[in-house]
Amino acid sequence: MTEAEAIRLAQQGDAAAFERIYGLHSRRVYALCLRMVGNAAEAEDLAQDAFLQLFRKISTFRGESAFSTWLHRLAVNVVLMKLRKKTLAETPLDEPIDQEDESSGPRRELGAPDLLLSGSIDRVHLERAIEQLPPGYKQVFVLHDIQGFEHNETAWIMNCSIGNSKSQLHKARMRLRELLQETVRDQARQMRQAAKTETAGGGQTK
Repeated sequence: MTEAEAIRLAQQGDAAAFERIYGLHSRRVYALCLRMVGNAAEAEDLAQDAFLQLFRKISTFRGESAFSTWLHRLAVNVVLMKLRKKTLAETPLDEPIDQEDESSGPRRELGAPDLLLSGSIDRVHLERAIEQLPPGYKQVFVLHDIQGFEHNETAWIMNCSIGNSKSQLHKARMRLRELLQETVRDQARQMRQAAKTETAGGGQTK
């Protein structure tokens, strides 16, 4: 059964077709939820909630976008509702970009690949840094740089303009760079402290 056939049959209430859709998309929906909330158990619950919403709303899918994009927008909305209920502070998607963000170097196109963040950075440190991003930044970064959606798809999922998607991604990357640089500085301080301690200990040895 192809995805298109499964969608058509699921819209008619076919349970087996819906199971086929679940099998095709459940892992990616779960991964998206996990990236956004950072908790495996909570992500599992949110993914199940997303498919419950899909079961209720699949009849409204008209094929105006890719089904995966439509489903991911639905999943993002489920996660956002959960985050709002937890009263997390959100960064407005329509917040204009600050000019001083790029004052230290040549102007670059917003949303273009960031070579520093694409390099070989310790995955653990990057994961921790992503978790520290404000929700608005984190959502766009996860959708674009991790899930691989284009800016037009990210904007559609997040219900904002393409320009705002690029702006939020730029700010998310800038904040990630700051967080990663802080991590490097902390590691350097720890190494210096450890070296001093070792030297002091060696000086006392007879």
